Amino acid sequence: MTRRNISRTAAAAVALAAAVGLAAPGAAAAQGATAAQGGRANPLEGVWRLEGYGLLVAVSGSRLTTYDVTAHSCVPGWITGTQTAAPGPDGTIRYEMGDNALTLTPKGRNRAVEREEGGVGSKSLDRLDALPPLCAEPVPNDPLAVFDRFWENFEENYPFFAAKGIDWHAVRDEKRRTITPTTTVDQLQDLFVDMLRPLGDAHTGLARVVDGHPRSVFGGQRPGTTEETEELTARARQASAAQLTGPEQLFADGRLGVGRLPDGIGYFRVSSFGRYTEGGHQNQLAELDRALDALLAGPDRPTGLVVDVRLNGGGSDALGLHIAARLTDRPYVAYRKVARNDPADPTRFTRPEPVTVRPSAGGHFTGPVAVLTSSISTSAAETFTQAMMGRSPKVLRVGENTQGVFSDVMIKTLSPDLLVGLPNEKYLTRGGGTFDGPGIPPNVRTPVFTPDELAGLRDSALSTARRMLTEDARGTRDSQGAQDSRDSQSDEDRQR
Repeated sequence: MTRRNISRTAAAAVALAAAVGLAAPGAAAAQGATAAQGGRANPLEGVWRLEGYGLLVAVSGSRLTTYDVTAHSCVPGWITGTQTAAPGPDGTIRYEMGDNALTLTPKGRNRAVEREEGGVGSKSLDRLDALPPLCAEPVPNDPLAVFDRFWENFEENYPFFAAKGIDWHAVRDEKRRTITPTTTVDQLQDLFVDMLRPLGDAHTGLARVVDGHPRSVFGGQRPGTTEETEELTARARQASAAQLTGPEQLFADGRLGVGRLPDGIGYFRVSSFGRYTEGGHQNQLAELDRALDALLAGPDRPTGLVVDVRLNGGGSDALGLHIAARLTDRPYVAYRKVARNDPADPTRFTRPEPVTVRPSAGGHFTGPVAVLTSSISTSAAETFTQAMMGRSPKVLRVGENTQGVFSDVMIKTLSPDLLVGLPNEKYLTRGGGTFDGPGIPPNVRTPVFTPDELAGLRDSALSTARRMLTEDARGTRDSQGAQDSRDSQSDEDRQR
């Protein structure tokens, strides 16, 4: 019940909120509030608390509603869902939320597991006897209450204050004193942006609800990283296309591109991990497989493969894992997910859950692979890159560091006027570190989308990857190149 992706941050939060529909504190919330009372229609009827995430889930009849909670607030959440079919043999119920969906599975009377279509991993839920009394009280929306709700959502969930050197308590002390009963929504908005900007976190964002529709007002970004523009995208596509032996074959409304490079090297441009077509997750998978089949199927199989996620702002982790599953013939652990799980202790997290790449039923490619990355590579583009690091044979990474945000994004209701997005998870490497902050580094650093490169329609990252894959296929990579590949796999052990 989080979403991927608020990269390009609040903009994605806005898209998600618009697609799913904002929950209102009206009939649906009231229905959920009585869900814990007797006469359960199924084992999931009642009120549940997620481990981590600051979220309560109320199931009543065919309706699922949520509440965003902190130590001193309980606000009807923006997520609502409707049961779509009868429970499965194990009691699993599927709930649709626009084009998104999730399932809840009972594990005994007082435990349940939630899984999101298009996401990876699961979340654990514990039954409550009823909604906390705080959730039955009128929601205060005076300026000070909204400020405290904003601050507490980060205080209780955000994992990276220490890593970023931010004293969140000092920030509160400085900013809270400026709040008065006459503080306007515009002034609150500006204040929240001032508090978010120093985090430099592309998974934080703010949205304003106008005429019932959320609109992005701020999205974070790591300082010094490239901002994607239409002009940059067009020039970068031209520079890459200049190295192909023919036009790209386009899929997913142009978000996926399949091409060929000299020496039999395949090229797969993945500019998004979502919005491939209309409909839910299965439709997205089908369109992705169409592109992968064009790339990998048939007699003209590539001798090597370049996967380009340099212009990819994220989307569904599951789609990234699906690509990885077409590029291996053996299962391996992509990463382990944890979520912050104690509002008072930022060092406590849920039990690490391994997320595994499992070979898909479709055609596979097990030859040499290079992944092209840039600072625009964000969110699901980064979890895909991290998943590829566990592949054997090893994957070469070329370009520059990714953006440095991996967590699913929680979207929290602050007031009828404002929504905020923030992360609360870590994607752990084999050594227990993360790439949050600096991003995943390349093995071979090259210019990416610099003014000089774009002006000359050059693409050093692509030409370097092509050369090194060709040398791999011929067995002519020099000793330094081989050392680059060996060194690449120790990167994770150097992360914090």
